[in-house]
Amino acid sequence: MARRARSARSEPGAARPSATAYVDGLKLLARRELSEHQVRQRLARKGHDADAIDAAVSRLRAERAIDDARVAEAIARTETAVKRRGRVRVSMQIARAGIAKTIATQTVDEVFAGLDDEALLEAALGRRLRGRERIEDDREFQRLYRYLVGQGFEHDRVMRALEQRRR
Repeated sequence: MARRARSARSEPGAARPSATAYVDGLKLLARRELSEHQVRQRLARKGHDADAIDAAVSRLRAERAIDDARVAEAIARTETAVKRRGRVRVSMQIARAGIAKTIATQTVDEVFAGLDDEALLEAALGRRLRGRERIEDDREFQRLYRYLVGQGFEHDRVMRALEQRRR
């Protein structure tokens, strides 16, 4: 019988109190940095009503547990330092987290001001070529082009880097 009562409380359609939404928000943020948009989505999926989510998010923002600028910087640093991705892909990942375009643009500009774009591109290309200096044929050239553009590097820089390796 206790089992039935517990499952009724956790149904997505059932309204839950705002204190519970706040606690659930803290639990989400304890695992990893999340944007306000991501926290709102996840709390809604847990079945909290809109008023409870608004109250919880306001409190979390006031306590600086939610900070979209900090989340954008974390995403940008991870994408560049760990995954070695370019400016376009980093911007896309930040936007995917639901962060405002102004914050995203400012963060990407700050992160890439301290990076050498060409070195990042060369590192990605070198990893893909696995130590070789030359591109074998046109198929490999096209494959590398698609890969590097997909990683967020600007197409004109990709073409220059690939042309240098082709010769």
